[in-house]
Amino acid sequence: MRALVCGVSGQDGAYLARLLFSKGYEVWGTSRDAQATTFHNLTSLGIKDHVKLVSMASNDFRSVLTALKRSEPDEVYFLSGQSSVGLSFDQPVETLESITLGTLNLLEAARFLEKPVKLYHASSSECFGDVGKMAATEDTPFRPRSPYAVAKASAHWLVANYREAYSLYACNGILFNHESPLRPPRFVTRKIISTACRIANGSKEKLELGHLNIVRDWGWAPEYVDAMWRMLQQENADDFIIATGEANSLEDFVNCTFDYLGLNWRDHVVSSSELFRPTDLYWSQGCSDKAEKVLGWKASSRMKDVIRMMVDAENSNVHT
Repeated sequence: MRALVCGVSGQDGAYLARLLFSKGYEVWGTSRDAQATTFHNLTSLGIKDHVKLVSMASNDFRSVLTALKRSEPDEVYFLSGQSSVGLSFDQPVETLESITLGTLNLLEAARFLEKPVKLYHASSSECFGDVGKMAATEDTPFRPRSPYAVAKASAHWLVANYREAYSLYACNGILFNHESPLRPPRFVTRKIISTACRIANGSKEKLELGHLNIVRDWGWAPEYVDAMWRMLQQENADDFIIATGEANSLEDFVNCTFDYLGLNWRDHVVSSSELFRPTDLYWSQGCSDKAEKVLGWKASSRMKDVIRMMVDAENSNVHT
């Protein structure tokens, strides 16, 4: 089997590449400029030499088609695109283009291939918007509240449309928040972990955060990429929510992190209005019963497990 991981340099791409390699796949990976990208995450996982790297700009149809023809994959995992909700408010055009147009280019290119290919698209829990204090299911309507969420929702429905219109094997993985040591520092979970560890080691800095009352469903990224793979092993393509089903506030995450390090978070954390987003989700929680029933997938790690593993990795400087 041969797989093409679009966006292999990111958190999910790196863990997915490692999983596929362990299953005997020939793994190809894309980056906008494969010669200039460091692929630090692949190096951290010790698999960079096992991935065949190719340049691909997802907003350029010719580039996407060329990457597919060169790699001749059986499976394609589309994880590319601008990945920050916060940044999408500052770069809405780039966000829409890289996610929505990128997905459309991939779907169109797949139609040109001479052999069938299975496609996985990284949809997002952000598509749901605020659903109240309820766990979203695959039937929950979308109410996106950021340019990132709008882009992901558009791409989600493109995948569904091409699946129905052209009988493409194309799946949407609606993943809720999933974290790991490979998260960039600009993501709030890694920011919390990194700053708290520095404070525990003597730093006098303060951890600045936005709203502390937002609620999220936090899981462990290496488990979530296994769900991606499972989706493409089914006889029929379908869409699945991947989540822990457990809801915790950002204050809970902060408290648990500092408590694990033997500190009182209230002594080190400040809430800054400058970090508030124009619109934000106050409750995001998923129900993955369908994934458990059909894919045999269920989250093993919860928020406290994620925090413990991220703190231990931060302190040991080992990102696995």
